[in-house]
Amino acid sequence: MSDGPASAARYGRVLLKMSGEALMGDQGFGHDRRVLRQLAEDVREAHATGVQICLVIGGGNIVRGGTLAAAGVERSSADYMGMLGTVINALAIQSVIEQAGIATRVMSAIPMPAICEPYIRRRALRHLEKGRVVIFAAGTGNPFFTTDSAAALRAAELDCDVLFKGTQVDGVYTADPKKDATAERLERLSYLDVLSNDLKVMDASAISLARESNIPIIVFSVHAPGSFARVLRGAEPHTIISERAS
Repeated sequence: MSDGPASAARYGRVLLKMSGEALMGDQGFGHDRRVLRQLAEDVREAHATGVQICLVIGGGNIVRGGTLAAAGVERSSADYMGMLGTVINALAIQSVIEQAGIATRVMSAIPMPAICEPYIRRRALRHLEKGRVVIFAAGTGNPFFTTDSAAALRAAELDCDVLFKGTQVDGVYTADPKKDATAERLERLSYLDVLSNDLKVMDASAISLARESNIPIIVFSVHAPGSFARVLRGAEPHTIISERAS
């Protein structure tokens, strides 16, 4: 597997992880139509390069399990509610991507045969080989695991070349760039750098699984139109997390 960005041709199969909050745009809840349309166009542009694409989207724009648990909801129930939020997002994203002309499949870790397919690894691989975009919903299907962990798990299971983490900023910085004007973007980090410094890129279990599976993580901003396709080519600002920081 490659541990650095180059042309899209170097990546046969990739997974894009985004938070549910990214779908809200300037709203405080739910989905911003402009953001959904931009995501669909970004996926269409990246898909046109020939790369196989799968997605994992969080559910924080609908409900956050951790927030509900803090409010007194039993933790497992709260996490299952969060998983249902990811299914809502997956169905919304499926609709807009298909409107952009790309065939998609939603596969849920919790069986919901009336609305989407159950996650079956071999079936997911077949969809990808046929050029369909696959959207994985309901996390890992287990409470106490985040969608970051689900993204790393699916990337490992499907032998993805790289895991792209779309965030609010264009990489990992020495400090919060929104609060500290002197913050500098880091070009490269090792998995151990992220874990030992408790950097809030992805949760520790996701980073550990990516490390064990030797899947590089590329952190970039999803806000600029076309950024996904550009970062596939190595043309967008980003931070690479891999076994070696140099």
